[in-house]
Amino acid sequence: MAFSRRNFLIATGVVAASSSVLTACGGEDKGGSAKNDGPKVSDSKTVDIPVGTKADSTGPAPEVKGAVTGGIAYSLDQHDMDHLDPAQIYTSTEAAITVPILRGLTGYKIDDKGGATLVGDAATDAGTMKDGGKTWSFTLKDGLKWEDGSEITADDVRHTFERTFASFITEGPIYVQSWLEGADKYEGPYEDKHLDSIETDGKTITFRLKEARGDFNFTLAMRGYALVPKKHDTKEKYDKRPFSSGPYKIKDRSVGKSMTYVRNEHWDPKTDSMRNAYPDQYLFQFGFQPLAATDRFIADQGKDQQAMVIFNEVAAERVAQVLTDAEMKKRVLTAIDVATYYWPINTTRITDVKVRQAIAYAWPSQQLQTIRGGASTTEIATTILSPVTPGYEEFDLYGKTKKPGGDPEKAKALLKEAGKEGQKLVIAYQHSDNAVKQAVAVKNALEAAGFKVVNKQVDKSTFYTQIGKVDNGYDLFAAGWSPDWPGGYSVFYPCWHGTNIGDGRNNYSQLDDAGLNKAIDAASAITNPEEAKKAWGAIDRQVMELAGAVPDYHPIRNWMYGSKIGNVVYDAGNNCVALCKLYVKK
Repeated sequence: MAFSRRNFLIATGVVAASSSVLTACGGEDKGGSAKNDGPKVSDSKTVDIPVGTKADSTGPAPEVKGAVTGGIAYSLDQHDMDHLDPAQIYTSTEAAITVPILRGLTGYKIDDKGGATLVGDAATDAGTMKDGGKTWSFTLKDGLKWEDGSEITADDVRHTFERTFASFITEGPIYVQSWLEGADKYEGPYEDKHLDSIETDGKTITFRLKEARGDFNFTLAMRGYALVPKKHDTKEKYDKRPFSSGPYKIKDRSVGKSMTYVRNEHWDPKTDSMRNAYPDQYLFQFGFQPLAATDRFIADQGKDQQAMVIFNEVAAERVAQVLTDAEMKKRVLTAIDVATYYWPINTTRITDVKVRQAIAYAWPSQQLQTIRGGASTTEIATTILSPVTPGYEEFDLYGKTKKPGGDPEKAKALLKEAGKEGQKLVIAYQHSDNAVKQAVAVKNALEAAGFKVVNKQVDKSTFYTQIGKVDNGYDLFAAGWSPDWPGGYSVFYPCWHGTNIGDGRNNYSQLDDAGLNKAIDAASAITNPEEAKKAWGAIDRQVMELAGAVPDYHPIRNWMYGSKIGNVVYDAGNNCVALCKLYVKK
């Protein structure tokens, strides 16, 4: 996502790509939380998302066994979405919540175990590649309509991609924009100017790329490239109220408080192989901290019996209680995520690599894991790539395996060697109960290692926007990433290549190392999958040697839900609960 900011960049939530679902068990661990006899990230298989056929792309979606139609599905979540305009979407929470209303050319078809297959969504299939991957064509399905009943056309598709170049689009993925021929000076479609490398012929759309991309069809599955109607494009205002092409549409929205989806009567299930539409409505409710939400799920009363989550996981304070109770655990979806959460170090402010390495040695990994709920919720990370991402290589440059609590003496020695004893660090963190606890633990550990630390709280509703600014004034902040599709390119190019430094970009460390840039460029051109995996693993080590970030953890997701919500499965394409697969029990 995923991380994606999400895409999936996320500091304390879910991000985008793929993974598999496993079930956790109960007990006690050394951290005082649930026993870790459930799934482990390091023991899980590498992810693999196959490309489906035209038949796989043909609707309607397979019926869910035992599902019934009707009712209202509620959510109990922490915060509203920063963005709903597809071109601005780059977190998996935003991706997840928009699956019922936004369709793309391609997307992920979810099976009953949460596994994903890439299929045609609005397109008849997952695309036709020519010229070794430099030309891609997609044909729209018949019967596609917007929420007002008007036809979805190839002109709408072209407009969708052309508007991503507009000046008001400051977030979201930039892959397609950087790959299209002749796009260097294109500024958008609002003066009736088209980009020549996007061609339309009836229902067929063809993209001409300046470089071969065998994974272009995976890229288009990102919510950031979901379709936007040319006629109803309200530019900046579109971010608050997008136009639906899916089974639901927005009825009303109170920003920061709630959003309601109702049925889109112009959606034809015969055109959609990905989405079921069982609830009559979704009522998303915001403002619930994880602990408050978990306690309501535990009580399981009234409308909360029909509730699920987009963001909130089982609160750290309740992990042991929930995962050791057989009945409660039946109402928990547990999934291994492909994300890695890390703390980028602003390399334009902390220029000495020894100082950055000192931060890594001092890092209180075990304390942070305990605050998050123990080994049932996270696995300590030593790399940027997750163990379930193709290209992962196991290594530990900063001794977290032997000293998970940190090595303050080693950190002190590096600071002294650099002549930076008493180095000041400004750390940004979100306003949430758990984030506050973690910020305190980080401050204490770094001060014990000889740093002077100033913690600054940032409003959670604008956190990602703030840390995404070049001149953000912070030395460290919590972030994270999961591949936008399986593989190293969608991790290292957006987050670690020097060309991706800028407001709204994803190189949060602002690391611009010539050797690293060259290595990423070289790996990007490798067509042999096995050779590419080795290259990305070596690049991971290179980033860690430069200490561009402190890897924190790989997540194990535990999402709780009410007793009257059925078929809660994992969306392995968007790293979230599959909203279009659940139903409300009678």
